[in-house]
Amino acid sequence: MRLLTASLLFSAGLVAPLLVHAGPPAIYDEAADAKAAIRATLADAEKAKVPVLVVFGANWCGDCRMLDATFKSGPSAPLIARSFKVVKVDVGRFDHNVDIAESYRVPLKKGIPAVAVLSPQGKLLYATEGGELADARKMGDQGVYDFFTRVTATAK
Repeated sequence: MRLLTASLLFSAGLVAPLLVHAGPPAIYDEAADAKAAIRATLADAEKAKVPVLVVFGANWCGDCRMLDATFKSGPSAPLIARSFKVVKVDVGRFDHNVDIAESYRVPLKKGIPAVAVLSPQGKLLYATEGGELADARKMGDQGVYDFFTRVTATAK
């Protein structure tokens, strides 16, 4: 019995730290080569003849998680799916892929999530320059939909 109890405690000691650190699933690939991902998405966009939506954010960001959820369900999901090829770029703690955001005139210090819309040839069509999505949770599904409806019209 003691051996069984010790074995269970040992197993629990190994498993418990994993459970504590599991957290919500990552929505941004922190190890991705963002420049390569953007290039691949541009190639897909060229074939589909739609713009690319580059979404800058981080896994710790609640507004980024909300925005990602609206891309998967709710009124924005079909709009985003038919209007863009989407690529997500992790910015870490504003210390990762900052050069990419800057190259598209996206000031991360104004808040995340932030987006840039590129033509299939890589030309900048639109960028959030004033933290427009930084309060995505307060915007709600309808506010996000309204925002992307305007952006979609700008990107054409």
